Amino acid sequence: MIYDKIISRRTTRKFEQKKVPKEIIERCVEAARLSPCGSNRQPLKYVIVNDEEQLKKVFKATRWAGSLPEYNPTENEGPKAYVAILLDKNIRESPGHDAGIAAMSISMVAFDEGIATCMLGGINRDMLRKVLEVPEHLDILLLVALGYAAEKQVVEEAEDGKIKYWLDENGVIHVPKRPTKEILRWNTYTS
Repeated sequence: MIYDKIISRRTTRKFEQKKVPKEIIERCVEAARLSPCGSNRQPLKYVIVNDEEQLKKVFKATRWAGSLPEYNPTENEGPKAYVAILLDKNIRESPGHDAGIAAMSISMVAFDEGIATCMLGGINRDMLRKVLEVPEHLDILLLVALGYAAEKQVVEEAEDGKIKYWLDENGVIHVPKRPTKEILRWNTYTS
């Protein structure tokens, strides 16, 4: 069921050094291409990176695990593919929600294929523009890292508003999520 997959998918930051099949990455991008977008304008473009030398260059432009700076992956734990999501400003000046929808589509198709992902907004866009040779009329919005997970995460209910994820002594990342009663209202916010 899609519900079970959505609630099971976690962000991965450390990856096995095993190639991701090209067909799976293409299927991920195809899902993003066919996903809903504002006014059906389709302003997004994609760059897939899976070449070993390019992977190293892109890795240098990434920032990982803001709440666990000591947990950043090394180059030898990095993803084996990236999908850069770009906005064509000749089509639309703002991506609206399109980039988030595309990133989630990529991530869910990957997850369904046993591939882990991390949606990265903490990236050095100037460096990536040079590495990926992105023309000026395109904005780099997000980077989705893909690979086989080399870590484990668990979700738990946040207590007292503490939502910072943390690493336990066994190397498991704990991801606190706000309780439903804290975030959900029916019919009006004050109900």
